[in-house]
Amino acid sequence: MTSLLSFRVSPYLVLNSEFRPLCRVQARSTVGGDSTVSSSPELVVLNGGLPVEERERIDPLNGGNGYVASKTEVMKKRKKVKKEAKATSILESLEVLWDDAYGTSSVKDYLDCSRDMIRPDGGPPRWFCPVECGQPLNNSPVLLFLPGLDGTGLGLILHHKALGRAFEVRCLHIPVYDKTPFEDLVIFVEKTVKAEYASSPHKPIYLVGDSLGGCLALAVAARNATIDLVVLITNPATSFGRSQLQPLLPLLEAMPDGLHFTVPYLLSFIMGDPVKMATVNIDDMLPPRAALEKLSVNLTSLLPRLSGLADIMPKETLLWKLKLLKSAASYANSRLHAVNAEVLLLASGKDNMLPSRDEAQRLMNSLKNCRVRHFKDNGHSLLLEDGINLLTVIKGTNTYRRTRRHDYVLDFLPPSMSEYKVAFNQVVGLLRNASGSALFSTLDDGKIVRGLSGVPSEGPVLLVGYHMLMGLELYSLVEEFLREKNIIVRGVAHPELFSGKLENPSSEFGIIDWMKVFGAVPVTASNLFKLFSTKSHVLLYPGGAREALHYKGEEYQLFWPDQPEFVRMAARFGATIVPFGAVGEDDIAELVLDYNDLMKIPFVNDYIRESSHNAIRVREGMSGEVANEALFIPGILPRIPGRLYYLFGKPIETRGRYERLKDRENANELYLQVKSGVESCIAYLLKKREEDPYRNIFDRTIHKALHSPLDEIPAFEPWK
Repeated sequence: MTSLLSFRVSPYLVLNSEFRPLCRVQARSTVGGDSTVSSSPELVVLNGGLPVEERERIDPLNGGNGYVASKTEVMKKRKKVKKEAKATSILESLEVLWDDAYGTSSVKDYLDCSRDMIRPDGGPPRWFCPVECGQPLNNSPVLLFLPGLDGTGLGLILHHKALGRAFEVRCLHIPVYDKTPFEDLVIFVEKTVKAEYASSPHKPIYLVGDSLGGCLALAVAARNATIDLVVLITNPATSFGRSQLQPLLPLLEAMPDGLHFTVPYLLSFIMGDPVKMATVNIDDMLPPRAALEKLSVNLTSLLPRLSGLADIMPKETLLWKLKLLKSAASYANSRLHAVNAEVLLLASGKDNMLPSRDEAQRLMNSLKNCRVRHFKDNGHSLLLEDGINLLTVIKGTNTYRRTRRHDYVLDFLPPSMSEYKVAFNQVVGLLRNASGSALFSTLDDGKIVRGLSGVPSEGPVLLVGYHMLMGLELYSLVEEFLREKNIIVRGVAHPELFSGKLENPSSEFGIIDWMKVFGAVPVTASNLFKLFSTKSHVLLYPGGAREALHYKGEEYQLFWPDQPEFVRMAARFGATIVPFGAVGEDDIAELVLDYNDLMKIPFVNDYIRESSHNAIRVREGMSGEVANEALFIPGILPRIPGRLYYLFGKPIETRGRYERLKDRENANELYLQVKSGVESCIAYLLKKREEDPYRNIFDRTIHKALHSPLDEIPAFEPWK
């Protein structure tokens, strides 16, 4: 049986970028004996820490005996590493709109790196850390990547830099000619998991498994039910018994060696969409002709490299891997009932290798804690294709955490520049372009100006305003704060959006997930407390769901509670309160079916009653219209777009007023001042928008055609 080796390198070893070894690395078998093997040099560095196995063993070349070290010895080594790490810069947080480098690597890089990675070295499976991952944030959890059929461990190459900021990334490499049985691979990964757990028992361990690696991740999770594991699997091979490839397996075995060179080209089209792979590094904002030219160049350079798949999976290896898939699927499926871990399953809609969409539904029903995101336009090699940034998916599903429980504030990672571009150019690009938002703010002297200069840049700041129909105002508001002030606005939203009740096996990565990527949190007192503590810019709608789901004829009416809910907490932290109004929903959409209309429709009314009854109650114990928390989707029709307008009123300071605001009357006085400020902003905008020569989309389109894209479209003159 092939022995399992512990891959050992210096924790700070960085090798050159010319794919030539600068040194040899030492590997130790778990069954005894040492061997020296060649590394894949451009990929070997550990994220600021010793390999897991090095925490357990003491090297005999450095005075150890090669067996499991005592706890004292392990702690001494860990302290030494920590001391050395202090000399390097340790990231405590990420900047807003940081560079996650998504789109700078492609499947071409995967094939080029694989060519060097697969050189025979006589070694068994091992861990490596990509150099591109760099230095992670302080106290980041460990992420172990378990590869698919290729075994190279390079399946995350498009995501290395992004994941390397949030995790200590380690990838499993299974050499081309290695024939380690599946159960031994499980034991190998399990040993690493247990060592990590012993080192940091309060941090989760992430297992990211692709295809075959998905079976491996589930198997390890089933055997370690008491360890805090987060399992992310993409198109897991648990469905291999129902694979579309089953009829081809006998043909592969009978195929002459001389024809095996054709197999890589066949596999490339089965395992992924070449066009999706070739568009990873193409900017969506490029003109169609330029994008088509770059796609042509990418495809032309990609196709010759596909022959390298024959070296990654020669005939003997391919046949072995197919047998390995069969045993892996059987092993994992027999133990699904024992998996207690949090599981996030990513399934492709155009997987030509496995019935991944159907398998997602089966696993969601079989596993105790499984959520699914469906990518309808992607193929089997999901992580190598365009349209999926793995860290974005992790953030948008609230799967990222540093401790046993997810903290919406402390575990939040700010959006990257690539996420900003995708969200506002693609996800809400149509609404963004159609609405032509114009934002105004009020300076301390009362003067109204275009832009957000009147809103304080230093937090904590509480933005309190009117919630338009279906929250139409949210997207432009969040975008403008990022674009103009480089500030992420943390919106507090209805807890029902975070409950997962609306999820199913066909759930795509949608607008609710993107809201979480951009900082939305459930509205609770503890979350507000933490946000103010971290000096955040907080977005609050006292009218909540009742305001966003208002009835016909209720446009621009406030439905606020009677009691001053937020005033005292804002004053406790000295937060600046900024009232604001937004208008334009009646220029964008027409409400045709409101709550009263829907409740007259059979079956629909029963569904609304049931969903509202089972929903989380935010206004429990309150009376009046604000207590009406019926949740439904109104019927709306688009109009020829007008324009959205925002006005942020004069900032209200609360610093030094906390003791005074403990008195209910004083608190209520300030509360009514804020409410009056919102109503004044709405009234001002409703009047002034009549003076805007560019209120109509056609006038704005003509202006764009005649001016530079960087020119701001004029609006009404605020000082007149």
